[in-house]
Amino acid sequence: MKKLAILLTLPLAACIRFGAEPPPSLLTLSPATPVPVGAAANSGQARNITIRVPSTPQEIAVTRVPVRSTDTNIAYVKDAQWVEPPARLFARLLSDTVTARSGYVVLSGRQSNVDPGAQLTGELRNFGLDAITSTAVVTFDASLLRKDATTFDKRRFEARVPVSAIDATNAATGLNQAANQVATEVADWVGR
Repeated sequence: MKKLAILLTLPLAACIRFGAEPPPSLLTLSPATPVPVGAAANSGQARNITIRVPSTPQEIAVTRVPVRSTDTNIAYVKDAQWVEPPARLFARLLSDTVTARSGYVVLSGRQSNVDPGAQLTGELRNFGLDAITSTAVVTFDASLLRKDATTFDKRRFEARVPVSAIDATNAATGLNQAANQVATEVADWVGR
């Protein structure tokens, strides 16, 4: 009787899932201008900047890749998932790009308690695909408080990169390219 009960529950165990099926791989960003290995900097001898993780709307506060098919309709790319939320990935990409291109020493949140230097914050408004135009879109509204300044400089940065299909591979490639383009423009703006 016990064996029969165990045998009857085996087919049910195969049907029960806790959580979604993971995608075959996870997406990330890689800097087009990486910081060279062994590069050294001293915050006492260079300009400092603290780069904060940007705020985001809910559609990109998740690890999925949004696709807009109209101004009011959002879906997500099948089998496309970031390794961590896009805002963190983008902040890290900004840090690497600003370090490599501007001569600033980029400080972490804890390091900035001593001397935050300039401060870069903002909102990552778009970080997904536009199905109507078949493009990857990254929009960042930056706010820069330069060291010893009492007012913010604000500027919107946007990059659109064509994608050949709405899928995980094209989303990763297009968004990585668009994010790097925005990060480069931000780094050049900050470094002025």
